Amino acid sequence: SGYGRRWGRMHKGIDIAAPIGTPIFAAASGVVVYARWNSGGYGNLVDIQHPDGSLTRYGHNSKLLVVEGQRVEQGEAIALMGSTGRSTGPHLHFEIRTMQGKVTVNPIALLR
Repeated sequence: SGYGRRWGRMHKGIDIAAPIGTPIFAAASGVVVYARWNSGGYGNLVDIQHPDGSLTRYGHNSKLLVVEGQRVEQGEAIALMGSTGRSTGPHLHFEIRTMQGKVTVNPIALLR
């Protein structure tokens, strides 16, 4: 599903469906600042902080391939697709946050 209001609340990212176990790759180089279970609905979650101050978030993973503090390069495998947390089926929940991770933006607008 897309970015924006959904079921009366804000959906802060986009959902990309694929089979469980599909590799997920870092959208840009940076440092892993979060790589563990998230009880807020994201399930197994990876957050990567980038040099420009932005943050990318990857949720609902079946397995994490990185640890907090690890430097990753763009295109490096960071997790495997899953359906953990508040999820209705296997997919990646992908967010881009600006302003030191405080403000979400529509990823589609930046990925084009």
